[in-house]
Amino acid sequence: MGNDDHTQNISAQAAERGEPSYVWRDGQKRRLKMIQTAAEGRDSGVVLENGCGVGAYLKRLAPVATFSVGLEVEFDRAREALNLVGGERSSVINAVGEELPFPEDTFDLILSHEVLEHVDDDVACLREIVRCLKPGGRLILFCPNRWYPFETHGIYWKGKYHFGNKFGVNYLPRKLRDKLAPHVNVYTTKDLQRKLNGLPVEVISRKVIFGHFRRL
Repeated sequence: MGNDDHTQNISAQAAERGEPSYVWRDGQKRRLKMIQTAAEGRDSGVVLENGCGVGAYLKRLAPVATFSVGLEVEFDRAREALNLVGGERSSVINAVGEELPFPEDTFDLILSHEVLEHVDDDVACLREIVRCLKPGGRLILFCPNRWYPFETHGIYWKGKYHFGNKFGVNYLPRKLRDKLAPHVNVYTTKDLQRKLNGLPVEVISRKVIFGHFRRL
């Protein structure tokens, strides 16, 4: 396999699962503050990061939590996260979000950070999250906005994956948009509400973040 093919293969894999936060930058610091504010103290209880990547956020949540768990579908990333945050009061599990290996009413806080759009069954994931939350627990969910100007996960065109930010893809009719980016979902407010229908949850707040434009 040539270098170009190898790079494209890695990029395609990244598109399927998303790229975790490898470097802690100002954007991650701002999001961590949002998480801590939205948690309203629940980050001091039992915490799950559902899709923890290499553990960048989990590392910063763990010192405050009574106990923290990271769940990651990619084994190599799960192992790296465990090396980063493992200890007496934290752990990392290699599993999928559609079948969380935890009892009901386990967590005070669950963080799902740019994971929902990559899973096979997002409704099942949300159902499992709600099942594992304690009464009064809190889910903090980050996911792509249907109307964000760029599709940040690349697109498929004529059978080949093209890596990078693609302008205007999310503005296309849904059928065409999903044909170009079948590997990743995007959500409107109504989309999310429909997926939460029937679950015993209340939406506390919603915010739209245009991360790449904060300094303009």
